Amino acid sequence: MTLKQKMRHVSFLLILALASGACSSGPSVTKIQDAPDTVNAPFEKILVISLFQSFDTRRYLEQEIVKALSSRGVDAVAMTSLKGTDTPVNRESVLEQVRITNADSVLLSQLISLETSGEVKNMRPQATYNFRPTYYYNVFSVELTEYREPQNVEFSHSLALETDLYSAADQARVWAIATDRQFKEDREHARDYSKFVDEASAIVNQLSRDKLIAR
Repeated sequence: MTLKQKMRHVSFLLILALASGACSSGPSVTKIQDAPDTVNAPFEKILVISLFQSFDTRRYLEQEIVKALSSRGVDAVAMTSLKGTDTPVNRESVLEQVRITNADSVLLSQLISLETSGEVKNMRPQATYNFRPTYYYNVFSVELTEYREPQNVEFSHSLALETDLYSAADQARVWAIATDRQFKEDREHARDYSKFVDEASAIVNQLSRDKLIAR
């Protein structure tokens, strides 16, 4: 491979890397409340809570936020790991868990907006061809078998979450952000787990940038 060909190859790889990065971009973050200078940060023991109608959705997001916080050396615990589906999440139950876990803060995420639209998509047909010679010169018999998949539905989502950080000592909100994103998924991939990982990463990265956790 000549030097010129190598340069073209490297440029092509860079373009692919940039393109794949653009497709995998996570949620955008909007600051709602900056932490005051008097806040006792960085926080070291965080109780993580998410509020959704589905207990599994709550559990998935809490688990991913706990993983992201733990990877940065923060002692974090998920509310769903302490209480089951029959326990209401209210001020009394949260304060009880703050006392039991000795948490110095509470990180609360909840849905603030969700818009969904669906569009029916025709799937691409597939066909197989079988060619067989006949007794006649340059004449073939052809068998065509075509497979048509049923129509699929593609969903377009606009999702926004609000995440608030509360100081256990002050029992007051000290920081808040909104994360929003637009994404598409079809009926077969409607349970794509990566969106929980992306949300957790965006939230914890912002906590780190704002120096509310150690790193």
